[in-house]
Amino acid sequence: MPQRNIFITGGTGYMGQHLIPVLLNRGHQIRALVRRGREAKLPPGCAVITGDPLDKITFAGHIRPADTFVQLVGVPRPSPAKARQFREVDLVSVRESVEAATEAGIKHFVYVSVAHPAPIMKAYIAVRRQAEALIRAKHLNATILRPWYVLGPGHRWPYLLWPVYWICERVPQTRETAGRLGLVKLEQMIGALVEAIESPCEGTRIMTVPDIRRCQRAVEPAVGATRNRII
Repeated sequence: MPQRNIFITGGTGYMGQHLIPVLLNRGHQIRALVRRGREAKLPPGCAVITGDPLDKITFAGHIRPADTFVQLVGVPRPSPAKARQFREVDLVSVRESVEAATEAGIKHFVYVSVAHPAPIMKAYIAVRRQAEALIRAKHLNATILRPWYVLGPGHRWPYLLWPVYWICERVPQTRETAGRLGLVKLEQMIGALVEAIESPCEGTRIMTVPDIRRCQRAVEPAVGATRNRII
Protein backbone atom coordinates (compact mmCIF):
# COMPACT_ATOMS: atom_id res chain seq x y z
CA MET A 1 0.00 0.00 0.00
CA PRO A 2 1.63 3.31 -1.07
CA GLN A 3 2.01 5.84 1.70
CA ARG A 4 -0.04 8.98 1.09
CA ASN A 5 0.79 12.49 2.21
CA ILE A 6 -2.59 13.94 3.14
CA PHE A 7 -3.86 17.41 3.94
CA ILE A 8 -7.18 17.40 5.83
CA THR A 9 -9.62 20.17 6.67
CA GLY A 10 -12.30 19.52 9.28
CA GLY A 11 -10.08 17.04 11.09
CA THR A 12 -11.58 17.70 14.53
CA GLY A 13 -15.16 17.16 13.37
CA TYR A 14 -17.46 14.15 13.53
CA MET A 15 -15.73 12.15 10.80
CA GLY A 16 -12.30 13.73 10.93
CA GLN A 17 -11.58 12.80 14.54
CA HIS A 18 -12.11 9.14 13.65
CA LEU A 19 -10.50 9.18 10.22
CA ILE A 20 -7.14 10.70 11.18
CA PRO A 21 -6.08 8.04 13.71
CA VAL A 22 -7.05 5.28 11.26
CA LEU A 23 -4.92 6.87 8.54
CA LEU A 24 -1.99 7.30 10.94
CA ASN A 25 -2.29 3.65 11.97
CA ARG A 26 -2.07 2.72 8.29
CA GLY A 27 1.21 4.60 7.87
CA HIS A 28 0.05 7.75 6.08
CA GLN A 29 1.46 11.22 6.72
CA ILE A 30 -1.19 13.69 7.90
CA ARG A 31 -1.31 17.47 8.03
CA ALA A 32 -4.55 18.81 9.50
CA LEU A 33 -5.89 22.35 9.36
CA VAL A 34 -7.44 23.63 12.60
CA ARG A 35 -8.49 26.98 13.96
CA ARG A 36 -6.31 28.51 16.66
CA GLY A 37 -7.16 27.09 20.07
CA ARG A 38 -8.24 23.68 18.75
CA GLU A 39 -4.79 22.23 18.15
CA ALA A 40 -5.01 19.88 21.15
CA LYS A 41 -7.98 18.10 19.58
CA LEU A 42 -5.73 16.48 16.98
CA PRO A 43 -4.08 13.13 17.83
CA PRO A 44 -0.33 12.64 18.30
CA GLY A 45 1.52 12.01 15.07
CA CYS A 46 -0.54 14.49 13.09
CA ALA A 47 1.14 17.68 11.87
CA VAL A 48 -0.88 20.70 12.98
CA ILE A 49 -1.56 23.55 10.57
CA THR A 50 -3.24 26.49 12.26
CA GLY A 51 -5.43 28.57 9.98
CA ASP A 52 -8.91 29.49 8.80
CA PRO A 53 -10.65 27.09 6.39
CA LEU A 54 -12.65 30.05 5.08
CA ASP A 55 -9.50 31.86 3.93
CA LYS A 56 -7.01 29.99 1.75
CA ILE A 57 -4.30 32.58 2.40
CA THR A 58 -3.96 31.19 5.93
CA PHE A 59 -3.20 27.63 4.85
CA ALA A 60 -2.40 27.39 1.11
CA GLY A 61 1.34 27.69 1.72
CA HIS A 62 1.28 24.65 4.04
CA ILE A 63 -0.42 22.10 1.75
CA ARG A 64 2.71 20.81 0.04
CA PRO A 65 4.12 18.17 0.04
CA ALA A 66 0.64 16.62 0.26
CA ASP A 67 -0.58 14.66 -2.75
CA THR A 68 -4.12 14.14 -1.38
CA PHE A 69 -6.56 16.75 -0.06
CA VAL A 70 -9.52 15.65 2.11
CA GLN A 71 -12.28 18.25 2.58
CA LEU A 72 -14.42 17.53 5.66
CA VAL A 73 -15.44 21.02 6.80
CA GLY A 74 -19.18 21.39 7.32
CA VAL A 75 -21.80 22.83 9.64
CA PRO A 76 -22.43 20.27 12.40
CA ARG A 77 -25.85 18.60 12.64
CA PRO A 78 -27.33 20.02 9.42
CA SER A 79 -30.96 21.09 9.49
CA PRO A 80 -33.23 23.22 7.25
CA ALA A 81 -32.79 26.11 9.71
CA LYS A 82 -29.07 26.36 8.87
CA ALA A 83 -29.35 27.35 5.20
CA ARG A 84 -27.35 30.55 5.69
CA GLN A 85 -24.58 28.70 7.52
CA PHE A 86 -24.35 26.18 4.68
CA ARG A 87 -23.64 29.02 2.26
CA GLU A 88 -21.28 30.90 4.57
CA VAL A 89 -19.31 27.92 5.91
CA ASP A 90 -19.71 24.79 3.78
CA LEU A 91 -19.63 26.51 0.40
CA VAL A 92 -16.96 29.09 1.23
CA SER A 93 -14.67 26.49 2.79
CA VAL A 94 -14.82 24.15 -0.21
CA ARG A 95 -14.30 27.06 -2.61
CA GLU A 96 -11.16 28.09 -0.71
CA SER A 97 -9.96 24.49 -0.46
CA VAL A 98 -10.46 23.80 -4.16
CA GLU A 99 -8.54 26.94 -5.11
CA ALA A 100 -5.71 26.14 -2.71
CA ALA A 101 -5.55 22.48 -3.77
CA THR A 102 -5.39 23.46 -7.43
CA GLU A 103 -2.58 25.92 -6.82
CA ALA A 104 -0.68 23.32 -4.78
CA GLY A 105 -0.90 20.72 -7.56
CA ILE A 106 -2.90 18.22 -5.49
CA LYS A 107 -3.23 14.91 -7.35
CA HIS A 108 -6.45 13.72 -5.69
CA PHE A 109 -9.23 15.67 -3.95
CA VAL A 110 -11.66 13.83 -1.63
CA TYR A 111 -14.94 15.52 -0.77
CA VAL A 112 -17.89 14.43 1.38
CA SER A 113 -21.03 15.64 -0.34
CA VAL A 114 -24.58 14.35 0.21
CA ALA A 115 -27.00 12.03 -1.58
CA HIS A 116 -29.27 13.77 -4.05
CA PRO A 117 -31.90 14.42 -5.15
CA ALA A 118 -33.96 14.27 -1.95
CA PRO A 119 -37.30 15.69 -0.82
CA ILE A 120 -35.84 17.52 2.19
CA MET A 121 -32.74 19.56 3.14
CA LYS A 122 -32.88 21.40 -0.18
CA ALA A 123 -30.56 24.23 0.85
CA TYR A 124 -27.96 21.77 2.12
CA ILE A 125 -28.12 19.71 -1.06
CA ALA A 126 -27.93 22.84 -3.23
CA VAL A 127 -24.71 23.94 -1.53
CA ARG A 128 -23.15 20.50 -1.85
CA ARG A 129 -24.05 20.39 -5.54
CA GLN A 130 -22.42 23.79 -6.01
CA ALA A 131 -19.33 22.44 -4.26
CA GLU A 132 -19.21 19.45 -6.61
CA ALA A 133 -19.46 21.84 -9.56
CA LEU A 134 -16.50 23.85 -8.23
CA ILE A 135 -14.40 20.68 -8.06
CA ARG A 136 -15.31 19.68 -11.61
CA ALA A 137 -14.66 23.18 -12.94
CA LYS A 138 -11.03 22.91 -11.79
CA HIS A 139 -10.67 19.50 -13.47
CA LEU A 140 -9.31 17.99 -10.27
CA ASN A 141 -9.03 14.23 -9.97
CA ALA A 142 -11.63 13.78 -7.26
CA THR A 143 -13.61 11.24 -5.30
CA ILE A 144 -16.98 12.58 -4.16
CA LEU A 145 -18.77 10.60 -1.47
CA ARG A 146 -22.54 10.98 -1.21
CA PRO A 147 -23.86 9.62 2.10
CA TRP A 148 -27.29 10.62 3.39
CA TYR A 149 -27.01 10.19 7.17
CA VAL A 150 -24.00 8.74 9.00
CA LEU A 151 -24.92 6.79 12.13
CA GLY A 152 -22.48 7.00 15.01
CA PRO A 153 -21.91 8.37 18.52
CA GLY A 154 -24.40 11.20 19.09
CA HIS A 155 -26.02 10.50 15.70
CA ARG A 156 -28.24 7.51 16.41
CA TRP A 157 -31.87 8.70 16.28
CA PRO A 158 -32.38 7.50 12.65
CA TYR A 159 -32.06 3.92 13.92
CA LEU A 160 -35.78 4.35 14.65
CA LEU A 161 -36.32 4.53 10.88
CA TRP A 162 -34.45 1.30 10.13
CA PRO A 163 -37.61 -0.86 9.84
CA VAL A 164 -39.05 1.65 7.34
CA TYR A 165 -35.87 1.51 5.25
CA TRP A 166 -35.90 -2.28 5.39
CA ILE A 167 -39.40 -2.36 3.91
CA CYS A 168 -38.76 0.36 1.31
CA GLU A 169 -35.60 -1.38 0.05
CA ARG A 170 -37.69 -4.45 -0.74
CA VAL A 171 -40.55 -2.71 -2.56
CA PRO A 172 -39.78 -2.21 -6.28
CA GLN A 173 -41.34 1.29 -6.40
CA THR A 174 -39.21 2.61 -3.52
CA ARG A 175 -36.07 0.44 -3.78
CA GLU A 176 -33.89 2.91 -5.70
CA THR A 177 -34.74 5.89 -3.49
CA ALA A 178 -34.32 3.89 -0.27
CA GLY A 179 -30.92 2.71 -1.42
CA ARG A 180 -29.71 6.13 -2.52
CA LEU A 181 -30.96 7.81 0.68
CA GLY A 182 -30.08 4.93 2.97
CA LEU A 183 -28.32 5.14 6.31
CA VAL A 184 -24.63 4.30 6.64
CA LYS A 185 -22.61 3.52 9.74
CA LEU A 186 -19.62 5.56 10.83
CA GLU A 187 -17.37 2.52 10.28
CA GLN A 188 -18.59 2.26 6.70
CA MET A 189 -18.02 5.96 6.09
CA ILE A 190 -14.47 5.85 7.46
CA GLY A 191 -13.82 2.73 5.39
CA ALA A 192 -15.05 4.51 2.26
CA LEU A 193 -12.83 7.52 2.95
CA VAL A 194 -9.82 5.26 3.47
CA GLU A 195 -10.57 3.42 0.23
CA ALA A 196 -10.93 6.71 -1.64
CA ILE A 197 -7.62 7.99 -0.26
CA GLU A 198 -5.65 4.81 -0.84
CA SER A 199 -7.08 4.20 -4.33
CA PRO A 200 -6.98 7.59 -6.07
CA CYS A 201 -8.87 7.97 -9.31
CA GLU A 202 -8.48 9.86 -12.54
CA GLY A 203 -11.34 12.19 -13.37
CA THR A 204 -14.34 12.21 -11.05
CA ARG A 205 -15.48 9.17 -9.07
CA ILE A 206 -18.81 9.15 -7.20
CA MET A 207 -19.32 6.87 -4.19
CA THR A 208 -23.01 6.49 -3.35
CA VAL A 209 -24.63 4.88 -0.31
CA PRO A 210 -24.36 1.31 -1.69
CA ASP A 211 -20.66 1.91 -2.44
CA ILE A 212 -20.05 3.29 1.06
CA ARG A 213 -21.81 0.34 2.71
CA ARG A 214 -19.32 -2.04 1.12
CA CYS A 215 -16.34 -0.38 2.79
CA GLN A 216 -16.61 -1.33 6.47
CA ARG A 217 -14.64 -4.52 6.96
CA ALA A 218 -11.11 -3.36 6.16
CA VAL A 219 -10.93 -0.67 8.85
CA GLU A 220 -13.56 -1.63 11.45
CA PRO A 221 -11.12 -2.78 14.17
CA ALA A 222 -9.08 0.41 13.87
CA VAL A 223 -12.21 2.57 14.03
CA GLY A 224 -13.36 0.73 17.15
CA ALA A 225 -10.03 1.39 18.83
CA THR A 226 -10.19 5.02 17.78
CA ARG A 227 -13.66 5.47 19.21
CA ASN A 228 -12.54 4.19 22.59
CA ARG A 229 -9.68 6.68 22.62
CA ILE A 230 -11.44 9.81 21.45
CA ILE A 231 -15.06 9.79 22.58
